[in-house]
Amino acid sequence: MILDLFSLQGKVALVTGVKRGIGRAMATALAEAGADIIGVSATLEPGSEVEAAVTALGRKFYPFPVDFTERTALYTFLETVRSECPPVDILINNAGNIRRKPAAEHPDEYWDEIIEINLNAQFVLSREIGAEMLAREVGYNRKIIFTASLLTFQGGVNVPGYAASKGAVGSLTKALANEWAGRGINVNAIAPGYIATDNTAALRADADRNPAILARIPAGRWGEADDLKGAAVYLASAASDYVHGTILTVDGGWMGR
Repeated sequence: MILDLFSLQGKVALVTGVKRGIGRAMATALAEAGADIIGVSATLEPGSEVEAAVTALGRKFYPFPVDFTERTALYTFLETVRSECPPVDILINNAGNIRRKPAAEHPDEYWDEIIEINLNAQFVLSREIGAEMLAREVGYNRKIIFTASLLTFQGGVNVPGYAASKGAVGSLTKALANEWAGRGINVNAIAPGYIATDNTAALRADADRNPAILARIPAGRWGEADDLKGAAVYLASAASDYVHGTILTVDGGWMGR
């Protein structure tokens, strides 16, 4: 049956940036499809809303607060996951941040923070967990999914570090897919459009930018985090076994305009 291809029963998914917004929606969707969740966010506390949502579905939730600007903390987290959690079948590299300032005024600390969180940490996670996936050699249905952006394709305004990081995420997705597709790992990305999250609060509050953005979106509305749930389950499931190196836009039609 076709719906069986979308089942994640018995799978374990590691989702970063899980506390709110897109990450929380993705984690909940994967749990609804049957997966247990290893949840990671910088300020994730026990008993969080996402943990409550996952456990209410009868799935296990392993919470980890990790600051991805600290490389040592990232490696410590990886060692803990290896020793305390089941092997990871699905990795969703969703954690990210944005800093807004014109390029001529964009300070080193903004650039360094964004590249470390949005790109460097995601490569380290993919390399380390990807190596473990390769070593297991258990067949197909091992998935790595990045959260890209419309700025994977476009330059944006006043966010040079963010645009650079998301452009690189798109290329990293393809590079890893090229190496690992033939070894049973699907590497793909989801590029959300303008989604109503904390990261876009400044744009939605801007009296000029908000109507300009809405005028460009054929769907006529900002996206919601839940709009990403179907794409996440699809790319995490056997339904996408022949999909490699793809950046799937979920953008209300923005890129087709």
